Amino acid sequence: MKSNVRLLAVAVFVLSLMVTLVARLFTVQVVGADGYRAAAATNREREIITPAVRGLVLDDRGRPLISNRSALVVSVSRTELLNSDDEGRALLHRLADVLGLPFETVWGRTQLCGTPGAPKAPVCFNGAPYQPVPVAEDVPARVALQIMERSEDFPGVSAELQAVRTIPEPFGVQAAHLLGYLGPVTDEELKASSQAARDGRTELQRTDRVGRAGLEAQYDTALRGTPGVTTVGVDIRGRVTGTLSQVDPDAGNHLVTSIDAKVQAATERALRDGIRAARTRQDPGGRGRLKADSGAAVVMDVRTGQIVAMASWPSYDPRVWLGGITDRELARLSDEKAGTPLVSRATQGLFPPASTFKVVSLPAAVQHGFDLHGTYDCGSSYQVGNRAFHNYESEAYGRIDLHKAIVVSCDTIFYQFAYKTWLRLGGSKAKSDARDPFVNMATAFGLGKPTGIDLPGDSAGRIPDRAWKQSYWESTKDYYCGKARTGFPEVAGKDPSRARFLTQLAKENCADGNVFRAGDEANFSIGQGDVSVTPLQMVRVYAAIANGGTLWTPHVGKAVVSPSGKVVQRIAPHAAAKVPVRPDVLKFLRSALRGVVTSGTGRGAFAGFPVAVAGKTGTGEVYGKQATAWFSSFAPADHPQYAVSVVVSQGGTGASTAAPIVRAIYAAIYGVRGSKIVPSAAALPGGRPPASLPRIRPDGTIVTPEGVVPATEGLPDPRGRR
Repeated sequence: MKSNVRLLAVAVFVLSLMVTLVARLFTVQVVGADGYRAAAATNREREIITPAVRGLVLDDRGRPLISNRSALVVSVSRTELLNSDDEGRALLHRLADVLGLPFETVWGRTQLCGTPGAPKAPVCFNGAPYQPVPVAEDVPARVALQIMERSEDFPGVSAELQAVRTIPEPFGVQAAHLLGYLGPVTDEELKASSQAARDGRTELQRTDRVGRAGLEAQYDTALRGTPGVTTVGVDIRGRVTGTLSQVDPDAGNHLVTSIDAKVQAATERALRDGIRAARTRQDPGGRGRLKADSGAAVVMDVRTGQIVAMASWPSYDPRVWLGGITDRELARLSDEKAGTPLVSRATQGLFPPASTFKVVSLPAAVQHGFDLHGTYDCGSSYQVGNRAFHNYESEAYGRIDLHKAIVVSCDTIFYQFAYKTWLRLGGSKAKSDARDPFVNMATAFGLGKPTGIDLPGDSAGRIPDRAWKQSYWESTKDYYCGKARTGFPEVAGKDPSRARFLTQLAKENCADGNVFRAGDEANFSIGQGDVSVTPLQMVRVYAAIANGGTLWTPHVGKAVVSPSGKVVQRIAPHAAAKVPVRPDVLKFLRSALRGVVTSGTGRGAFAGFPVAVAGKTGTGEVYGKQATAWFSSFAPADHPQYAVSVVVSQGGTGASTAAPIVRAIYAAIYGVRGSKIVPSAAALPGGRPPASLPRIRPDGTIVTPEGVVPATEGLPDPRGRR
């Protein structure tokens, strides 16, 4: 009886196992058949991505600012490494010896990013495991030939011509802050790109290099193109068994810019030479030799808002990014002691505009009721509340009209306008900026907000109105109240008088630092105090005055063009606004600014210059530093075409440092030699930008004034063929 029970139990157990097995087989083979079929296919197939050749960046006449060239690239098949007993170490040792590279470098470049023991990016390989891994770029032809002729010693190693990024630097152009650079794609970008691909946009791949700054970043999508995809079969060990399908890559489009290489080179040279010259002179303020530690220059077409040239100092060689930048080089570019060369002073540098700002304050005063054709007292000082505000160098001119006030840069007349306006608005009791003409006019000229230029890093600057002062006080009150109690012992040991001044300032800011005082309005009217602008913003202001009041959105891109010359997209000029200034006031300003150059503070710099330039000097006072030198301008004065603005931090006066730089830039544009115009020497023939886009032939070659340029610079084939 007991044995029968045991047999029955065993039978039930076996039966249950068989039922479970059948149910599981049904689930796998019927219910989940599609899923497992897809998974099996995934195990058999892999995609290899071939990056597209990146599009070029061209100047307004077709000269390449960023190009591609053919370079010999040595790559290693990962399948070959996987098939070897030692994971390819012996092969890579032989290859490293031939390439003249450390074994660790070559080995590291074959390791997939994120795998155990792999070095960090950009050394590790960021691509798919099934595609050849590039281990050396720009390999000499003789080395590539040696590898190819000894194929038995280098199985799975190839040496092929590939397109790599290059910066031709026509006429010595650097334009580092304009052009930007490339970097590896990040995991976050891949995730965002995958989502974007569902909306029909091109998906990023791990092998992609994307724009990280400048035009490379701004127009990355247009320049990048569409990568090719090769589907290969692989076995269980991941070895490639064959090619299943292949889609070739589509090259990226070219970007035609409004930058003119000749003007850009001249602008960079003028800024560099002007800063070096300033460093040989003594500071007019008695602080020793001028430091002239940074600066910028911007050239804009006043009729379209197109940027013709943009330079920043200190600068650097943009080729440092090609092939990967070292930690040491990156640290140098970010080093404050070296002037932080990575920062574009043209779009990100903030400076007090000083007297160049008076072209904003004058129409504001007129709008508030001051007579455009009246006369006003230009004394050596003007009493604002309980404080006397002085003219620069305390010079007095007596009773003069506003034309002369601009020509000689009389501060005290603008102090008068500001103080009387402040009183009319209710003095320190006024809580709103709604009726403040100086704040409103500055905002109308686009100050205090980004310009909208097609470049990353477009700084808003600062218009320190009542709302800003309240916000700033709330964020700094605790600091100032603390310093009001403790003082500045770290300063007192070296400079007791400065420590007392800072302590008194801290007490005032602690108690009522949110109050917009009469002195704030006075400083505001002459572009001092907390007012800060970028050189790009000021060139835009002067362009609006020159062209009759149109405030253009600055832009560098002119068109996106296919490699065969077809226009994909024209980037049309965009008028952001019309400044609220009467035509007669704009005409008055243009006349006064011309007077600055013929008989005022800019006369010395432009003596004998054959092109009619109109402009304004500025000398910005910065606490604890030497003065900031400015000159903002446009030319020709009667029919303006270009606006040029230059600033040099700690450069002394605008007349002695910035104005000569502007003169050199105009001289290059118009071909000025001495006191004559030599048309053949002009960077821009006839002093005008080209009317049409550069010609790109169907075969991809580009027609420039200097000759025909290939889309990719070629290198000889390692076997002697081309």
